[in-house]
Amino acid sequence: MMYHLPGFDAYCYTGGKAFDANQPTIVFIHGAQNDHSVWALQSRYFAHHGFNVLAVDLPGHGRSKGAALHSVEEMAAWLLALMGAAGVERAILAGHSMGSLIALEAAFQAPRRVTHLALLGTTYPMKVSDALLDTAKNNEQAAIDMVNIFSHSSIAQKPSCPGPGFYTMGGARKLMQRMSALNPDQLFYTDFYACNAYANGQVAAQAVTCPTLFIFGSKDMMTPPRSTKVLTSAIKHGKIVQVDAGHQLMAEQPDAVLDALFGFASAPVPA
Repeated sequence: MMYHLPGFDAYCYTGGKAFDANQPTIVFIHGAQNDHSVWALQSRYFAHHGFNVLAVDLPGHGRSKGAALHSVEEMAAWLLALMGAAGVERAILAGHSMGSLIALEAAFQAPRRVTHLALLGTTYPMKVSDALLDTAKNNEQAAIDMVNIFSHSSIAQKPSCPGPGFYTMGGARKLMQRMSALNPDQLFYTDFYACNAYANGQVAAQAVTCPTLFIFGSKDMMTPPRSTKVLTSAIKHGKIVQVDAGHQLMAEQPDAVLDALFGFASAPVPA
């Protein structure tokens, strides 16, 4: 589904379902160098079980038009504008990695428009090493390979992987390469720079009053659970779920992530 915003069009995957004003809405927000497809194993289920789904492509990513935005604050404002264009007054926000910062900042900018907040693979500050920033700027393919290795708990998929023949590391690498081909203007560096520069996370977290869910990968090397104390301490009412996965937890443990998200999102919406 394409939505028209000032200056460009925005794409959202809706799970194949038309918008129903009588249903709650969940907005899925992807991370750096990704698009809506990283939520494929969760978003379609939501769409067919009583929720409106907006799995977004951020500007400069996937099918959305326009250049990539350079700050988390800009991305959060864009997200809220997209919700307005889609006719969504209030929604559940679920963000992964960079997307978790966008969700957090959107809740800070417009708290009454967020009913629930789900932060996956999150941390704050979300600092990126100088070496990785430099590699993303000057050798994007090398940065893709580095991040792909760091983001998965294993180079081989477990026999119980829910998609036989589905190679999560290969799929993640190909997606990031596709984002580079669609947007050659140092997209990975732009995304990493935005994560690294975001400075409002603690203030935003302390302002959160809506129900909040943290989902962490126990083997996450990009945003390890031990690094999340700033957020989990600031949002004391947040529920924490840990799954046996790396940073790409939605692909490595899709059922566990879905179960946690759906149970959380199905809880009563605060007035």
